[in-house]
Amino acid sequence: MALPPLAIGVCSWSLQVGSIPELAGFLRDLGVDVVQIACGDPHHASWSEGEAMPAAALAAGFQMSGTMLGFPGEDYTTPQHIERTGGFGDPATRPERLERFRWALARTKELGLLDIMLHAGFLPEVGDASRKGFLDTLAKVSDLAAAEGIVVAFETGQETAALLRRTLDDLQCPNLKVNFDPANMLLYDKDDPLDALEILGPDIRSVHLKDANRPTEKGTWGAEVPLGLGQTDTRAFVKKLIAVGYRGPLCIEREVGTQAERFADIAHGIRFLRGCLG
Repeated sequence: MALPPLAIGVCSWSLQVGSIPELAGFLRDLGVDVVQIACGDPHHASWSEGEAMPAAALAAGFQMSGTMLGFPGEDYTTPQHIERTGGFGDPATRPERLERFRWALARTKELGLLDIMLHAGFLPEVGDASRKGFLDTLAKVSDLAAAEGIVVAFETGQETAALLRRTLDDLQCPNLKVNFDPANMLLYDKDDPLDALEILGPDIRSVHLKDANRPTEKGTWGAEVPLGLGQTDTRAFVKKLIAVGYRGPLCIEREVGTQAERFADIAHGIRFLRGCLG
């Protein structure tokens, strides 16, 4: 069933759930039924249902916008740690991560979904000697997904919008798109979210709604804050997102705090976002 335009949803891992019934309960309490669901991995929730998770999710009654994949070994301790360990950046881990991606494609299909989101890793700049091997890997990602009829959306933040735009243009793979996270651009201190919308607008497939402030010291993380309280300017962001033609789901993400604190911040975010949408 197609989602309504600009449906408000939640990222499952933000709720730190361990089972499908727990997720379904939180969604009922929040008053939403749309979720971007973790495939099941160390960073984006592991499901107690194991390989039975897709059947449980399909029977739960909520709507899913797509899956999210993280890789074992990714380390978000500092920006420098994730630059070394994230996505497909390290040639030594590419074979095992492509296998993990194949597994995630199968899970996405089991869930009856057509979209998978992930961090590709820190994209090499044009002219960097490592760029060709990295782009060859992303082309392989595209081929594997295309064979299953699935769209891959790379999450923003670990590169500038201009570099991601150039990379998509260089690859020329119709099933490679963008999962736009405006707060990541601030957390990594890479770009301005509103300007980036104009650059990436035609290829935005999905959106994470979260808020943040830029780092106060170079090389450190910025600070994630509840929606509407940071430098993203969420009201202006949502208005411009609609102006560039986006009509997909708006999935709220919260990645700091206890489970109870996250739930409260997400509930606040839902109210705030409903106000933004009028």
